[in-house]
Order: sequence, then C-alpha cells, then structure tokens
Amino acid sequence: MAVTLPRAGDVVHLTRAASVQFTNPIMFRVIRVLDWITYDHWVWLDGYQLGPTGDAVARRTVFVQQSGIRIINYSNTRGI
Repeated sequence: MAVTLPRAGDVVHLTRAASVQFTNPIMFRVIRVLDWITYDHWVWLDGYQLGPTGDAVARRTVFVQQSGIRIINYSNTRGI
C-alpha cells in the first residue's frame, strides 16, 4: 500500500499511530520531509507544532511512521 508523504505547507495530525511520543496528539505544519536515512517506513519531518488557534507554537523535527501520518489539508502547490 503506497503512503502519500506530506509536502511543504501541509498540515498533518500526528497521534500514537505515527509514534509513541504523541500520547497527546498534535497538529503539525510541514516545512519539509528530511532525506535522512531511517528505518523502513519511517520518516523525519521538519516543521511547526500548531496550537489550538492554528498558530505555530514550537519548531520541531519529528520521527514518525509514514502510515501514521494523517494529512489534514494540502498545500496550495499540489497539482502544479
């Protein structure tokens, strides 16, 4: 099953399905998907954790399972 990775500008919902570190789910705006070497089906995301109003509250780099990434909205660059 192919998993779609987020792109710059996408907002994703990260829960325990993505990693055990997310016992409290977060919303995350992706800056980029890093090309670091990882385990199969895992990926590093660089971006901003979003607060309840959608504002960035912290810059983070997170290590998550690709199948656990839930893309909430797509950036305006899709399809271009």
